[in-house]
Amino acid sequence: MTGFETYRAIVATTSGAFEIEVHRCWSPHAADRFFELAGLGYYDDSRFFRVVAGKWAQFGIAGDPGIAQAWRFRTVPDDRIVQSNTTGFVGFANTGPGTRSTQIYINLGDNAHNDREPGFAPFGRISAGMDVVARLHPGYGETSGGGMRAGRQDAMFAGGNDYLDANFPKLDRLIRIELIGA
Repeated sequence: MTGFETYRAIVATTSGAFEIEVHRCWSPHAADRFFELAGLGYYDDSRFFRVVAGKWAQFGIAGDPGIAQAWRFRTVPDDRIVQSNTTGFVGFANTGPGTRSTQIYINLGDNAHNDREPGFAPFGRISAGMDVVARLHPGYGETSGGGMRAGRQDAMFAGGNDYLDANFPKLDRLIRIELIGA
């Protein structure tokens, strides 16, 4: 547990910076996991590997394969859905109930249909810099790894940034996350 009911995360990327305002009351397990991983630097020097215009931008596989593999199956329990998956809201990706681990999605459009599935509980929202999020490179769409459910992420976990940089060089980079007010 973070001990903070709300906190902010400044996300520096190659397209600029944006801010996630995290509300623990929206999804406590997710807010605590994000705090833990961001605080450990897990997301630093990783890639936005799945950006689909009007749908979502996804990150959350560490650039170092050893670190990514160590966290891949360390899950957190589902939270009940308090906020809707509409533009700007942020949550953990999953493959079904009880499978949230490290991967984060940012809704780039109205994905309220995901509100019916227990794992898609937003824990935060983009409070500044949504224009930056909208500029993340969408050119590869699902081909640079797809979502967790697509089953095409093994190469990212095995090869990390080296694999992504060699095969998808235009992906935007997540440089670092700084926690504020925490």
